[in-house]
Amino acid sequence: MDLKPALFLDRDGVINVDHGYVHRVADFEFMPGIFALARAAQALQMRVVVVTNQAGIGRGLYSEADFAALTRWMCERFAQAGAVIDRVYHCPTHPTEAVGAYRVDSPLRKPHPGMLLAARSELGLDLPASALVGDKLTDIQAGLAAGLGLNMLLQGTAAAADLPAGAMRVHSLMEAARQLQAFRCGPGPAAGYTARP
Repeated sequence: MDLKPALFLDRDGVINVDHGYVHRVADFEFMPGIFALARAAQALQMRVVVVTNQAGIGRGLYSEADFAALTRWMCERFAQAGAVIDRVYHCPTHPTEAVGAYRVDSPLRKPHPGMLLAARSELGLDLPASALVGDKLTDIQAGLAAGLGLNMLLQGTAAAADLPAGAMRVHSLMEAARQLQAFRCGPGPAAGYTARP
């Protein structure tokens, strides 16, 4: 099978501004540059995969149906912007704060790499040729554990923390797009890449 590289994106803090347990369209504010980053990945023949912890479900703050409806809307907005999200993975559990069956230390919940490994199996991904953008150290830890070739921490809540070896900090999603280009094929514009927000 011909394996494909992927760009893995965290959701809250990378795709949208992290206002805390976002689960309604009215509260969903796209981060500057996110559509351009996704288009850059696609120009580089990379799949775009979202991997997001959603403990708000496990805490009872919103439902799986709420998450699914918002995800459908989000994917439609990406498509309208000329970028396709190939798959969205989420983990609704939390090891200590969730209720009922959601209270478990799931191998899918970042910093565990379970969602990335599931994507590898289901989408036929080349993980060493793949990249991740996250805004928390748990995102980076998941990417490193999965063996991704490029792990980028978007400056945010974890920006002041020491980065593990094998990770880098970026200060914007446009910078992440440039780093992605350099990682995949050296410096210079990606074929078909359009730098618009």
